[in-house]
Amino acid sequence: MRATLEAAAQALGLDLSPAQVDQLLAYLALLQKWNKVYNLTAVRNPAEMLTHHLIDSLSVIGPLLRHGAPSRLMDVGAGGGLPGVVIAICCPGTDVTCVDAVAKKATFIQQVAAELKLPNLRGVHSRVEQLQVPPFGVITSRAFASLADFTALTRQHLTSDAVWMAMKGQHPADEIAALPADVEVFHVEQLQVPGLDAQRCIIWMRPKA
Repeated sequence: MRATLEAAAQALGLDLSPAQVDQLLAYLALLQKWNKVYNLTAVRNPAEMLTHHLIDSLSVIGPLLRHGAPSRLMDVGAGGGLPGVVIAICCPGTDVTCVDAVAKKATFIQQVAAELKLPNLRGVHSRVEQLQVPPFGVITSRAFASLADFTALTRQHLTSDAVWMAMKGQHPADEIAALPADVEVFHVEQLQVPGLDAQRCIIWMRPKA
């Protein structure tokens, strides 16, 4: 597991410390353990969890850092913490709030934060449209909702110069076409996920001034 993870990080151009690799592997172990009871993910095989979840989420770290890692980031519909937990581990200067409408998933994130000693990670049980929190510089999601719903539900949580970072599989042309006129897609970034034979991309969006 460690060798595969380190090779993937290297392929993605990420300079992870041994401590960060330890934290990522510890997070994966917690995900496997809690998944037996809490059903956090449909993927059960540990090797598949590594590629389909952990390394898949790692693939957004480079693009996020190139954009400029924000001081505050929200992961909506965070589920088991993907990509939010991975971002919190790899970007210790960013406060990451993982929001999920399912209480047990938010509880799991809180447990991860406590066990891995991640002061910059919190799990929040709420519907995102009902959340009362200071705004965020980046709002991300992975398999949460359509782009139109994602942007509509979270818009009030953006700072004035913030962006949305939506993780998608194939290029979602239909979803982009369905976006309202006041949301701009300013970049579609194709991702190459080591060990994963599937299409992945990031849709970068911002509100039009």
